[in-house]
Amino acid sequence: MNPLVSSLVFAAWAAAVAVCDCRSRRVPNALVAVGLIAALAFALVHGNPFGLTPARALAGAVVGFVALMPFFALGVMGAADVKVFAVLGAWCGVDALPGLWVAASLAAGVHAVALLFTMRGHTATSGPQTSHGIVLRGTRGTPYVACLAVPAIAWLALHTLHLTAGAAR
Repeated sequence: MNPLVSSLVFAAWAAAVAVCDCRSRRVPNALVAVGLIAALAFALVHGNPFGLTPARALAGAVVGFVALMPFFALGVMGAADVKVFAVLGAWCGVDALPGLWVAASLAAGVHAVALLFTMRGHTATSGPQTSHGIVLRGTRGTPYVACLAVPAIAWLALHTLHLTAGAAR
C-alpha cells in the first residue's frame, strides 16, 4: 500500500485533534478512537507511513499510554493528552515518543511563559487552579494535545523528506 494515503490520514487526524484542543481544550473520544483504528489498520495492511508492523504499532500505543498515565493520575495532565499520546505511539512507534514528548513539553513551556507574560498585571482575571492546569480568563492554560500533534506532523514531514531524499539517490 502507498504510504501517501496513510500519511495524509495521519496528518489530517493530528491536525483535527490539535484544532479541537485549541478551540475547546477537549478532544472527542470518537476522534481518538478513529486515530487508533486507522493507525492499527494501516499497520495491518503494511501502509503505516513510518513502516510499523501491527505489533510495533500496538507496542507504541501501550508505551504511549503507560508513559503519561502517571501524570494524569497526579492530576497534572488531562485524559485526552494520555489517549492522544497513545495514538501517536500507534502511528509513529515507540522510538519517536521521547522526541515527541520533549518537543511537546518545550512547546508547552514556551506557551505557558507566553501566557504568564500576557497575563502579567491581570491577576484579577485569573481563575482557580484546576486538576488540569490554571484557568485564565475562562480557558485552561496550555493545549498539550496540540503541542503533541504539531511535532508529530513535523516528524512525518521530516520522515517523508528523508525517504524522498533517499529515493532520489
